[in-house]
Amino acid sequence: MGGASLAAALPSHLFGAPRNERVGSVVILGAGMAGLTAARELEARGIDVTVLEARDRVGGRVWTVRGGDRFTDLDGHAQSVDFDPGLYLNAGAARIPSHHDGILGLCRDLHVPLEVLVNSSRSAFIADSSGPLRLRQAANDLRGHLSELLEAALRSGSLDQTLDLPTRKALATFLTGYGDLATDGHYGGSARSGLARPPGAFDQAQQAVAPRSLDQLLANPNLAGLLFEENILMQATMLAPVGGMDAIPRAIAAALRRPVITGAQVAEIRRAGRGVHIRYRDRTGRAQTVTADRAIITVPLPVLAGISADFSAPVRRAIATSRYEDSVKVAFQSRPFWEEQQIYGGLSFVGGETSIIWYPSDRFQQPQAVLLAAYMAQDAARSFARRALTEQVALARSAVERIHPGHGGDLNRPVVINWAKIPHSQGPWLEWEKDDNELDSFRLLNQPDGPFLFAGSHLSQYSGHWQEGAVLSGRRAADALVPPDVHV
Repeated sequence: MGGASLAAALPSHLFGAPRNERVGSVVILGAGMAGLTAARELEARGIDVTVLEARDRVGGRVWTVRGGDRFTDLDGHAQSVDFDPGLYLNAGAARIPSHHDGILGLCRDLHVPLEVLVNSSRSAFIADSSGPLRLRQAANDLRGHLSELLEAALRSGSLDQTLDLPTRKALATFLTGYGDLATDGHYGGSARSGLARPPGAFDQAQQAVAPRSLDQLLANPNLAGLLFEENILMQATMLAPVGGMDAIPRAIAAALRRPVITGAQVAEIRRAGRGVHIRYRDRTGRAQTVTADRAIITVPLPVLAGISADFSAPVRRAIATSRYEDSVKVAFQSRPFWEEQQIYGGLSFVGGETSIIWYPSDRFQQPQAVLLAAYMAQDAARSFARRALTEQVALARSAVERIHPGHGGDLNRPVVINWAKIPHSQGPWLEWEKDDNELDSFRLLNQPDGPFLFAGSHLSQYSGHWQEGAVLSGRRAADALVPPDVHV
C-alpha cells in the first residue's frame, strides 16, 4: 500500500482529536481489534460502552482455528477443523513486527506472552526450473556476482570520475568480503550459499555448493522473494502470542468491565436525536435495541453496506463502492518433514497460484505440526477461490510436492480459508489505491457522520493489512469522542 500518498491525500487536521460535546455512552459495532481497543480506551475514561459483535467470538480477522472448530462460508460449504490438541492455524493476522508499538503495548499491558516468530529462513526454498533453490544460495550467489561486477568496474577505472581514490579503495576492500570474492575479484562460489558436503568429525572438510550463474538467477521469476524480509513490515524480529494470535483480542475483551455481546446481528443503524439507535437480533433471534450518545462502527465495509442505516448519502456511497481484496489460506496437519530439510519457520516462494509455503514457528521437533501450504492474495486469490474446495486442497498439496518431493502425501486434515467468503468479513483488507477504490472515500470515512464515527485498520495507513492499524484507528476514534485527558 502506498502509505505516503495516502497521507498526502488526507488533510492533516483530520487526524486530530476534535473536542466534541460531552459524551456519556458509546455503542461499538464490531469486536475486532479496532472496536476492542476503542472500548478499552473509552472505559478507562469513564464512558458507558456497549460492544456488539455478530460472530460468536471476538477478534474479527484475528481468528485462530483449532481442532473442534466448525465454520461455514457464504457459499454454504461447511468445514470441520480436525487438528490435534495444541495445534492451530492463525487464519487471519499471524505476525507482529517489532516496531508495532500499539499492539505490542497492549500485549505488555494485558500480560499476553509472546514468542519469536521465524519469518524468514535461509534454509527455505525458491521454486526454480533447475529444482528448488535454497534462499541462502539465491541470496549469496546473487550478491557474489553483483559484487564481482562492481569490483570489475573499479578495476577498469569506470568509476574513477565518480569516486575519489580513498573511496574506491575502501569499496574494493568491502566488496571482497561482502561478495566473498577471490583475490582476483572473481566470484567462484561461497560456503555462505550452502554446503554440498558438511564438515566431518576428522578430515572431511566442508565443500560449498556449486554456484548458480547470474543469468540463471535472474531468469527465476520468483527471485523477488529475496526482498521479502527487506520490507520494513517483515524484518526480524517478528513476534506472535504463544498459542495463537486470538490471545490478544480475548485478553482485551476479558479486561472490559462490560462483556462483549456476541451473536448480535445488527439490523438497523439509526440516528436518534443527537444520539444513535441500534437494532439487532441476539443469538436467540429476538430483537434488541441499544441507544447511546455516539456509535463507533468498525464493521467491514462490504458487510456494513448490507445493513440498513441512515448515514449521509456520500458516506453510504463510500461504503457501498469500496472494494476489498481477497486472500486464501490452505493449511494441513502433517509430520514436520521440512525440519528434516533444515527448515524451522520462514517461507518458501513457490510462485504460481499458491504463492508461498509458510512453515510453523513453534513446537519444533514435535510429532505433528500445521503447515500453511498456500497463501495468496489479489487476482491469484480471486481465481483460486473460484475453484472447488477439493481442487484448492489438491493444488496446495501439489505445490508442496514440487518443493518437497515425496511429501505431498504427508499432508492431511486440510482447512481452507477463503476470506471473501467468510461471513461478517467478506474480505481480508482493501487497497485504497487499487481496485477502483477512491481516496475521497478514505478521507470521508475518517470523519464523523453526525453521531457516527468509523474505525478499523482499513481507515489507517496500514489499509487493513495489520493489527497495528486497527489499534491506532480505534484509539483515534476514542480520542475524537473523549480526549485522553478527560475522565467522565
